[in-house]
Amino acid sequence: MPSFTHNGVRLAYSVQGKGPTLLLSHGFGLTRRMWDAQVTHLQDRYRVITWDFRGHGESDYPSDPAQYSEDHSVADMAALLDEVGADKTIVGGLSLGGYTSLSFYATHPDRCSALLIIDCGPGYRKDDARADWNARAAARGDRFERDGLAGNQAADQHRDATGLAHAARGMLAQSDDRVMRVLPDIAVPSLIIVGENDTPFLGASDYMAKKIPNAAKTMIPNAGHVANLDQPAAFNTALDGFLATL
Repeated sequence: MPSFTHNGVRLAYSVQGKGPTLLLSHGFGLTRRMWDAQVTHLQDRYRVITWDFRGHGESDYPSDPAQYSEDHSVADMAALLDEVGADKTIVGGLSLGGYTSLSFYATHPDRCSALLIIDCGPGYRKDDARADWNARAAARGDRFERDGLAGNQAADQHRDATGLAHAARGMLAQSDDRVMRVLPDIAVPSLIIVGENDTPFLGASDYMAKKIPNAAKTMIPNAGHVANLDQPAAFNTALDGFLATL
C-alpha cells in the first residue's frame, strides 16, 4: 500500500492500470476500497487513483481538529496528483468525495479534464440551511466519539473512530457557497450520477444538471446513496458511456 506525506499527514493511496488518469474520492465514513469494482472494471483502459481522506482508512488520523477541513482535502488531492505525476485528470467522487471534487475544480480548474459528481449536493446558498447542515455534521462527530465505529458501513477498514469524529466536524462542515457559485462556470464535461432511492440528493442532482453547462445526468435504478456499491453493473455502464465521449 503506497503512501506519501503532505504537510505532516501521511495519506494512503492506490494507483492501478494504464491510460488517462482518473482520480476517485470516497464518501464520508468509507475508504478507497469502495471503488474496488470500478478499479477492476477500468484498469485496462485508465490509470485509476483512489485514496483515503485524512481521518479515514489507512491514512493518518491527526489529533488536531484544525487539520480537518474542505481546504485541507482539496490541498491533499493536489498533492496526490503531484505525487503520482498527473498534471491533469478526470476528477470524481461520491457524497463527500463528490462535493470535494467540485471544490477541487473551484480551486484547480486547470487540473480537471472532466468531472464525475455522484450522490452529492453542491452545498447551500442560504446561511441558515448551511448552519443546519453543519449542526448535523457536528452531531455525527459526537456520535462517533460516543459510540465509536458501531454501525459504520466500513467499520473494519478504520483503525478507530477518532478521525471520523474530527472529519465530520471539519470536512463535512461547509463555510460558504463557493461550490454552488462555481457550477455555471464549469467548463469541462461533467456527469452527475444519483441513485434512484437517494431521496435527499435527487433535487440537488437536478439542480446541478441544470446549472453546470452541458452536464449529463444518469439515475441508477434500485440504488441508494452509494450507487456504485448498490448496483455496480449499472453504475459501470453509466460510467463507460460518459467516458467514451471524452
